[in-house]
Amino acid sequence: MQLLKPENRKNSPLPLLVVGTFGLHLFTLLLLIFNGSMLQQLSRQLTPQSLVQLVDGRTITVDPQPNLERQPEAIRRFVGETMSLMLTWSQQQPPTQVWEITSQLVADDFKQKLKSKITNLSPDSQFENVNRGAENVLVIEKISQPTEIDNGKWKVEMFANQLVFSSYDKLGKSVSFNKQILVKAIEQPATSLPNAALPLHFAAYRLGEARLEIYNICEIEDQNCSVNPNKTLP
Repeated sequence: MQLLKPENRKNSPLPLLVVGTFGLHLFTLLLLIFNGSMLQQLSRQLTPQSLVQLVDGRTITVDPQPNLERQPEAIRRFVGETMSLMLTWSQQQPPTQVWEITSQLVADDFKQKLKSKITNLSPDSQFENVNRGAENVLVIEKISQPTEIDNGKWKVEMFANQLVFSSYDKLGKSVSFNKQILVKAIEQPATSLPNAALPLHFAAYRLGEARLEIYNICEIEDQNCSVNPNKTLP
């Protein structure tokens, strides 16, 4: 009978404990709901949806998917302009600087191989002799239509000549430069702009917006270029 006395009910901490526990659970639930909504909004910001119009006029939103398709002309332009940038240098635009900037357009696992070979792309070691007035210009005659060799990978044949000038040869000489060039689609541009960007930085950045990169270069007569990517320039 003592439990029923009013003073015992007033002094019991059980009601306060129940109310406090319920309030804590309610707060936790609201916090989880808030965090869930914030994560949803952040996910939409990081992965923006695209608006698509259907044939019947209705519009829907879809999540972006990796796009490995590229127009043939975009591939040809990327190859031509990238190779022109990479193999054109002078005293004002030294080859080491050119390589540092344009190598962003080359696949990571091919950069070292190409870097070790690029000094041999011009005769008479013009790469090293640029400080003595040497200049190199790539003049492209023809770039073939891209041939798809895999999903998101293409091969083009480039027929070009290198015009090599030096302080003792102002007329210069022409050297044939006919190569197979393999490119592949990438999801994100690899190029970036530094704070003090040079015109060459802007040119490479613009080319990087095509989301393509060179991953192999072979001689024009090499029949296994696209089969064996480890076989590159001699």
